[in-house]
Amino acid sequence: MSEKQRTLANEVSLNGKGLHSGIDVKVTFKPAPPNHGYKFCRTDLPGSPVIDALADYVTETSRGTTLVQGEASVATIEHVLAAFSGMRVDNALIEISGPEAPIMGGSSRMFVEAIKKAGVVEQDAERNYYVIKEKITFSDEEHGVDLIIYPDDHFSAHVLIDYNSKILGNQYAILDQIDHFEAEIAGSRTFVFFHELEPLFRMGLIKGGDLENAVVILEREVEQEEIDRIAEMFNKPGITEHHAGVLNNTKLRYPNEPARHKLLDLIGDLALVGQPIKGRVVATRPGHYSNTRLARLIRQQIKRQTTKKEIPLLDTTKPAAMDIQQIKKLLPHRFPFLMVDRVLEITPNHVIGIKNTTYNEAYFQGHFEQEHVFPGVLLVETMAQVGGILVLGSVDEPEKYSTYFLKIDRMKFKHKVIPGDTIVVRADLTEPMRRNIVIMYCQAFVGEKLVAEGEMTAQVIKNK
Repeated sequence: MSEKQRTLANEVSLNGKGLHSGIDVKVTFKPAPPNHGYKFCRTDLPGSPVIDALADYVTETSRGTTLVQGEASVATIEHVLAAFSGMRVDNALIEISGPEAPIMGGSSRMFVEAIKKAGVVEQDAERNYYVIKEKITFSDEEHGVDLIIYPDDHFSAHVLIDYNSKILGNQYAILDQIDHFEAEIAGSRTFVFFHELEPLFRMGLIKGGDLENAVVILEREVEQEEIDRIAEMFNKPGITEHHAGVLNNTKLRYPNEPARHKLLDLIGDLALVGQPIKGRVVATRPGHYSNTRLARLIRQQIKRQTTKKEIPLLDTTKPAAMDIQQIKKLLPHRFPFLMVDRVLEITPNHVIGIKNTTYNEAYFQGHFEQEHVFPGVLLVETMAQVGGILVLGSVDEPEKYSTYFLKIDRMKFKHKVIPGDTIVVRADLTEPMRRNIVIMYCQAFVGEKLVAEGEMTAQVIKNK
């Protein structure tokens, strides 16, 4: 049964403080057209720049999820996105008058209430689910973090947290249906350990904290004098609890509220995939970094599958985007190792180049004598060089830089290449270049036949 995309019926606004910046901000949720997704608009900046809510633009995850696109950024966006995702709203423009979303009680509850106040309407477009076909995993063995998403016919999430805490213990939270988000997850507040409060405050963070937008966990008994000092720091006198447990300024809404909040964060961060998911997530000790890494892996899978449908056929009637002389200005390779003869197409996000093979190339004589086959290692090198043109074409004075490949993932060889074949290579950025590191998905074709594909990671380094 098909489902329609949904957006808000009306716009609605909220006012609050950013948790870390302490800045008063106004956030306005506005309806958006089909296939718009979630976008943030910084109304306080010149030109009101828009930031796409996609994992590609995540830059910081230490105490919340931050997006940066161009010169604009927006921080601590996970609770807002969790509300939209949990309420099954597909398209929204989120205008915000500052650098950070308001904390609004430390959960998604107030954002959910705002969405309900605005109302939700169906749109004349089908909801575009991404259906998980094979399990996707992100693991960090050093910190005991594992996130796995399995194929399923609907979205669900299972979260286990373990902070080696006598108070929290191991906690488990489950969301079997996204329709249960409002009742079971939305009101779960963020939590922090008492011993973390002062260091965070001294670091210039939690300026908007007031001990009411977080559950504060006491791991051990603390002298009243220490509690008074911290309470005064956050303008919250009158806290008397000093036994191990939860400070008496609040009561838990659920016995496993911390685990439920981690599940809330997971939903918000996975909204950065850019479309709703059908799959079952099992997360052990998740955090914003691992959540957004999983979202990136899913987006890379989506891009790979989308790219596969676009076979770059050779059209000899079109003029080259780059001839061999222009290619030599970008790539340092020379005979006998320059593996790109022509560039057919180049944009900021992809490049298509060709390599002609002939019987006269020396390696065919020994690979193999009875059946000449283009070596797989040279096929990978051809793909890498085409990708290098894409990377170097994006920097100023490219002749002063070189591209060094760091990693090859999931490289698959589908068919052999023989003398006389023309190899057409397409390389697509899977996410924007960051810290001179670039990740590309590369495919090699002969005619309409895919002969090899894989993901390559490279670093751009200035020549000495």
